[in-house]
Amino acid sequence: METITQTLSHEHSRCDKLFAQSEESVAKTQWARAATEFADFKAAMERHFTMEEQVLFPTVEERTGQTMGPTQVMRMEHQQMRQVFADMQDSLTQQDSEQYLGLSETVLMLMQQHNAKEEQMLYPMSDQVLSDDVPSILNQMRTQGDSV
Repeated sequence: METITQTLSHEHSRCDKLFAQSEESVAKTQWARAATEFADFKAAMERHFTMEEQVLFPTVEERTGQTMGPTQVMRMEHQQMRQVFADMQDSLTQQDSEQYLGLSETVLMLMQQHNAKEEQMLYPMSDQVLSDDVPSILNQMRTQGDSV
């Protein structure tokens, strides 16, 4: 059976690859390519955030009765990343590679720490708490993510 941990960890890897591509294009000052790749990265991250925020987190909160636990921390971290993404978009628009690459270091650190918490704690807990409902929840997450 496919798990939440497997599915969302794979999503993290996919987003990481898109991020690295855009960063490489900025480093080479290939601005048009970087803009397209960054847009792809940002869309993939929003899809991922939506899957978690609209389906996974509320379902885990309902099942555990905890609304101020790890899911709340993850939401706050999503907001932090969204702000850095907006700043990165501004630096792309201005074609400021120094600013972009500095921000990319920040977002890389945020993503690595965030993903580690999810992959090592939240996702395994979700798989355990949601057990038999995981296939249905994964389907709901994909449907919600595809609507972004």
